Amino acid sequence: MAFFAAARQGRKDDAELGSGVWRRAHDRFRRGLDRYHQILEGVDDDAVYNELTELANELVQLLPRVRTVCVAAQSQSPSEGLDIPGALLQVHRALSRAGNALATTAEAAAMARLDGERWGIASAGLDNVRRRAGVVAEDVAEAERLLGATSN
Repeated sequence: MAFFAAARQGRKDDAELGSGVWRRAHDRFRRGLDRYHQILEGVDDDAVYNELTELANELVQLLPRVRTVCVAAQSQSPSEGLDIPGALLQVHRALSRAGNALATTAEAAAMARLDGERWGIASAGLDNVRRRAGVVAEDVAEAERLLGATSN
């Protein structure tokens, strides 16, 4: 059953996102979320787990926004290859920064988990995760703003 759902989603993604840079930006963000959630699976400290889960919920709410930007960008400047359409270069750059920031957020979450396990203190690491998650949200908002500016 899950196989067919994945195939349907893949066809929908192909239709809406194409197979170029907008699809890659969206998929990279989704993989970053998956990585972050994988880190949650190994957290033993309840306080750390609860804080990281709250941040995970905030980050996952960004995925539909990233998808909206990528679908609109594909509609405005279709991409089927690796070339970034010049008119939306800054939008792609903001999405790339969001994906990078999400990857470093997952790394920071892993470090907070290790600090909590090793030293019994994770508050400094959690501050770092919060700060990095904020950067992800800022980058997504910037992509939205830039896309809106190009469509006017």
